Amino acid sequence: MKLEKSTKVYIAGCGGMLGRAVYAYFSERCNVKATDIDLNIEWLEYADVRDYKQMEESIIAFQPELIINLAALTDLEFCEKNAENSWLTNALGAENIALISKKLDVPMVYISTAGIVDGEQDLYNDFDAPNPLGIYAKSKYHGEVFIKSYLDKFFVFRAGWMMGGGPNKDKKFINLIYQQIKFGQKELFIVDDKLGTPTYTLSFAEGIFKVVETELYGVYNQVCEGDCSRYEVAVELVDLLGLKDELKITKVSSDYFKTEYFAPRPTSEKLVNMKLNARGINFMPHWKEALKDYAQVFIADLNKS
Repeated sequence: MKLEKSTKVYIAGCGGMLGRAVYAYFSERCNVKATDIDLNIEWLEYADVRDYKQMEESIIAFQPELIINLAALTDLEFCEKNAENSWLTNALGAENIALISKKLDVPMVYISTAGIVDGEQDLYNDFDAPNPLGIYAKSKYHGEVFIKSYLDKFFVFRAGWMMGGGPNKDKKFINLIYQQIKFGQKELFIVDDKLGTPTYTLSFAEGIFKVVETELYGVYNQVCEGDCSRYEVAVELVDLLGLKDELKITKVSSDYFKTEYFAPRPTSEKLVNMKLNARGINFMPHWKEALKDYAQVFIADLNKS
């Protein structure tokens, strides 16, 4: 489908770090209605993916030609402690929107996660069987299952370690490291036994847009090129910030944080964009290139301080 200024695109769960990037990219090129339960910016309207009737009314009133579901609870520890809410948001929410997409006969985009693998392999392509370990991963994978069972016209994009949104919006690893640096930490303790593929929100949003236009429906790994450990990401970030001579980075195992981060996580959740590459529609940069671009936001913030 050709996405044009007149194309109506409905984005659910658009208030988070990925939502900012997707809204920015799509709203410049399409007619967008964005909703969330957290109205943290002026362009959001209220709608809760857990409430089928409310979502149906919100979506049908807009009559979209494409529906994107970004709504998710992504904090693994929160999901373990709030299992019912996690299932209702991540799985039932996806099912609700899939049913509405089917009713309207419009394509749907769903964001899944590298976390649905069990970590027994080193690297996972689009065809490797998921085996989710925790509540977050299980609920997200069930979202995939519902969409694939209800719809013919769908895109599932599996993301890796998400980065984007800057100091005020990023809830993931990069900003956790940055906040320690900003508040004077001189030694960072970083795990080196967790492996993955960073995923830059700005590139991810562009990838969604361009892949949707191909109408090559299906499930896609969509992560930055290259893979790494958490430790390698931290070293690269500190270097980009020009602070490698001022900070000590100490390798630790995951057991160091086992009280704080108790949710099960795969040892390796490294993805490869096999299908995107095979079809010539891989628009993701190398993770180091993406991090270099993203680091400019934090450099600017440091210079303000």
